[in-house]
This record gives sequence, structure tokens and C-alpha cells, in this order.
Amino acid sequence: DGEAQRLEKARITLNDCLACSGCITSAESVLISQQSHGELCKVLALNKAAAAQEQKLVVVSVSPQSRASLAARCKLGLLETAQKLTTFLKSVHYVFDTTFSRNFSLLESQREFLRRFHRQAEDTKALPMLASACPGWICYAEKTHGSFIIPHISTTKSPQQIMGSLVKGYFAEQQHLPPDRIYHVTVMPCYDKKLEASRPDFFNQEYQTRDVDCVITTGEVLKLLEQEGVSLSDVEPSPLDTMLGGAELSTHRGGGSGGFLEHIFRHAAQHLFGIHVGSIHYRPLKNKDFQEVTLERDGEVLLQFALAYGFRNIQNLVQKLKRGKCPYQYVEVMACPSGCLNGGGQIKLEGESSKEELQQVERLYESPRAEVPEENQAVRELCEQWLGGWGSGRAQQVLHTQYHAVERENSALSIKW
Repeated sequence: DGEAQRLEKARITLNDCLACSGCITSAESVLISQQSHGELCKVLALNKAAAAQEQKLVVVSVSPQSRASLAARCKLGLLETAQKLTTFLKSVHYVFDTTFSRNFSLLESQREFLRRFHRQAEDTKALPMLASACPGWICYAEKTHGSFIIPHISTTKSPQQIMGSLVKGYFAEQQHLPPDRIYHVTVMPCYDKKLEASRPDFFNQEYQTRDVDCVITTGEVLKLLEQEGVSLSDVEPSPLDTMLGGAELSTHRGGGSGGFLEHIFRHAAQHLFGIHVGSIHYRPLKNKDFQEVTLERDGEVLLQFALAYGFRNIQNLVQKLKRGKCPYQYVEVMACPSGCLNGGGQIKLEGESSKEELQQVERLYESPRAEVPEENQAVRELCEQWLGGWGSGRAQQVLHTQYHAVERENSALSIKW
């Protein structure tokens, strides 16, 4: 009748919880207080004021998704953004690109899939292998499905954590420094990467240091720029830093979440069935964030992979697994709809629709040359000389991790990103 009416107070209970991992536990909230641009500024200031023999070498590793988001926001090309960001961050000592560590993650994921494929007869949980690069998905799996789902999850570390191992391991050795004399920061498209870096599995007990000391999101880099009163477009470019080999921007085929599905699919088709796969054709299922890829020969299905992005599709996937009706050997799982380029830590563009914004970031992300990890000479050299070859004990330690079933803390449900 047009009259104002007071609405009833909404009541939310634990029965309404989707276990989407959006809430963090009280223990996790303490850990991530160390993961912010404010903390980074504080550490840099203290480091500058310290005596020379006590100063830490500061390394920043930038994700390609974050770089693409910054380029879209600043209306710059991708290489230009990378070079200007290197200049802006030069209060630190080195600025690296995590595309380098993603090569290791892709190559080791390929090897792990082949091992699982060959043991599927005696191990019912060898397949499907589920991607492990997304910490939001890992958090959900550990807290909600525990021991049922964990055996299916790939043990290969994410590109962020492999970069942590390389910086605090290989690079520290090259600089003749112990790991605790390096302060390692990553720039990521995702808030959950802060939780990933804080996991006890990625803490070096001997040196009392984390592989990744601080994670800041793309949006927090923008805050740093604004805090300094700097426009990235006005910054002079600097040459790119490199851990090993030539400093050139590159990308990986297969979409904005790293291309795990495509690289493993091509590798498995070649090594298991002798089939060279050129272009990959995705078949959308219920929505664009749930698609599948099939390899057939003479009408027989040899491989069936899928990607499942967003928690609606992840929950459908888990239900298929629980009913024993999951036809896939591998699933690229990401918590964010549309994957990492649409991560919660990315910059929202003013005056753009979310679809136009994402398309713009995708175009920038895909603009560098697409490289094949197997052909990267620097990766090959580091693997042979430092890791002792694929499959060595050191490679296992540097490239793999483990997951744990954990209980959720009900009292922490009010703490949310």
C-alpha cells in the first residue's frame, strides 16, 4: 500500500553455511595480519633503517594475472606495465615473474598425472586427479570433505609456492645467503593466496622462515601506488629481472588460470596414446564454467578432462565423485567463476561491465608469446643442475606438498573477506 514497513531481522545459522571457504578461522586471521601492503611498508622501512649486516634481500614475485589487471587499469601494454612496475618496486632488490615457476608446476603436474594413470588399477583414488593451484578450493576441500577428497588432489605445489621454494632455496644459494636473510613478497590476484603462504607446510623450521613471507593482492599494489602519489603510466621503465636465463615476458596456453588442463591433456595424449593434440575443443555443460574435453580414437573415449570453476560447479563435481559417477581423469578446479583472472584481489575497472572488464584483462594476459614449458632452457638447466633431475629427492621436496583434513571453527564464521 506504499507505506513504510520495518522488515524482520534476517537470521543466519550454521545450517545456511555453504562451506565455501569464504570465512577464515581465528588462527588464520592472526596469520594473515602479516599479509598486507601495510605490513610490507613496515618491513621495508625497518629493513632500510637496519645495519647493513642485518638487512634482508627483498624479492617480489609478480603473477601474470595481477600484471594483466594492472595493465588494464593503467591502460598500458603488458610489457610496459612489467617494466614500470619493476621501477616502482625498486625499493626492493629483485622483481621476478611467477610464469617461471609455473613452468615447474605444469611439468610436474604432467608427470604426476602419468604416475596416477598407471596406478589406477590398484588405487581407486588415483583418478580423477584434481588440480591444486587454487588455495580457495584447497581450503574448502580440507575443511569440508577431508579424507574423502584429499587423495584425489594433486600434490604438486602451486606456482606461488614453487616460486617460494626457488627464491628461498636456489636464489638464496646464488646470493650466498641463508633463507631467512631473504624477504619474499608475492603479488597475487587472490586473497586466499595469503592463507596458502601461511600454511605450516611452507615454513622452514631450521631457519624459522616462510617460503613466501608476505602476499599482497593486485588491488593492494594499486593502493601502494596511490599512497605514494604515483601514476604507473608516469613511471620510467626498467629492464626486467630474471632468476635464470633471458628476461622476456611469456604466457602459457590454456586460459587465465595457468592452463593446467591443456598442458596435462596434450602431454597425456602424446605419452599414453601417441596422439599429437593441436587445438583443444571445449564442450560447455551446465554453464561456461563447467566444460569438458575428450580424446577419442575410433569412437573410443581415451581421455576425458574437465574444468570446474566457482563453488556451484565444485559442489556438483564433489557430488559426482561421492556417487561414483565422475567420468573424468583430471579436473582443473578453481574457486573463482571465470578463474584466476577474475580473482577477488583483482582491480575492478571503473565504468566497465564485469564482462567487458574480464575480456580486456584476458586480451592483455594472452598478448605475450605462449611458451611450451618443455622447451624452456632455463627451467631445464635449473632442474638438472640444482634439483638433480625430475624425480630426485630434492625435486620431490621442492615441487610437492601435502594436504590435511581439518575441523572448521564455528566461532569464526563472522570473519569474512
